[in-house]
Amino acid sequence: MRTGRPSDRHYAGDVRLGYTVGYWKQGPPPGALKAIRTAERLGFESVWTAEAYGSDAFTPLAWWGSHTKRIQLGTAVAQLSARTPTAAAMAALTLDHLSGGRAILGLGVSGPQVVEGWYGQPFPKPLARTREYIAIIRDVLARENPVTAAGPHYPLPLTGDHTTGLGKPLKATVHPLRKNLPIYLAAEGPKNIALAAEIADGWLPFLFSPRANPEYAGYLAEGFAERGPALRSATDFEVAVQLAVIPHPDVETAADLVRPTIALYVGGMGAKGTNFHRNVLDRLGYEEACDRIQELYLAGRKDEAIKAVPTKLVEEVSLIGPPEKIRRELDAWESSVVTTLLVQGPAGALRVIRDTIDGSLTRARLGSRMLASALARTQRRAR
Repeated sequence: MRTGRPSDRHYAGDVRLGYTVGYWKQGPPPGALKAIRTAERLGFESVWTAEAYGSDAFTPLAWWGSHTKRIQLGTAVAQLSARTPTAAAMAALTLDHLSGGRAILGLGVSGPQVVEGWYGQPFPKPLARTREYIAIIRDVLARENPVTAAGPHYPLPLTGDHTTGLGKPLKATVHPLRKNLPIYLAAEGPKNIALAAEIADGWLPFLFSPRANPEYAGYLAEGFAERGPALRSATDFEVAVQLAVIPHPDVETAADLVRPTIALYVGGMGAKGTNFHRNVLDRLGYEEACDRIQELYLAGRKDEAIKAVPTKLVEEVSLIGPPEKIRRELDAWESSVVTTLLVQGPAGALRVIRDTIDGSLTRARLGSRMLASALARTQRRAR
């Protein structure tokens, strides 16, 4: 798909590999630093952190990133409503300086339950807010003039009722290490995907299916047609997708590891009538299955909701099963708009994942059997 790639990066066929830490639970994910350092040693290109309404996305990157030398440090995602555009720019340019130019600012609007329930900010007009937000960040990083913005969502300086009238346009005191620090946008709906292609440097999809690639390519093309000349070329646009890659001799057992996540996003994320994650799966033709999952989840019957996730759905948005099956199915991902696969797992699983993607299949088969045995022991102890 892409040409002119530096020779020292690790590529899986036509896509790169990245590592995502995911959400924290009661505390920092056990073994996260070991996994990140392992990913870097194995040639993974990037590591990504998330935030919802617990841990933030930037602090872990600074902490864990200080123990690495090469791997890029991305937020997937930093929520728009968690900080003002100028605060997001400050965090990104600070991390970029401290890491020697390795930061990637991944942004997303989140959903109304979090935006209004946790941050106390209005959710409406997410596309307009995103456009303003990224424009201000670009101005901060360019550092050509004091930053001003007409609004209406993020006016700078703030004037009018309930202000002192003393605000004035300011320019960042710190000179950004990179004026073109990459900005990625998390997007699931057609208009938001097109917006990512128009104003951002990359797209962070979720629940991506290669079967829908023609539609996704079309949305991106709409955005590229409106892309300004000051941004990176559309040929350098990145698409980094988070997905489960689970090498395991048994497909159903591997699918069981993914079902809880899908059930959570379909049934437990967002309100019943406003769930952007579920909308993605509806467009793939799983509306009836999603109705059942959501019904069970909202009724408190989470175990039944998890069991209601079809294996076919899991296989469509994940790479699971024997390594040779994953290798075959990888062709569809490599032929899509995707440029980077963001995988998750403990340190011990990362080499098996890498071998499954583009290494030795013999070694991958052996590794998958070892991981399966370890999983079985863990499940027996949990009973």
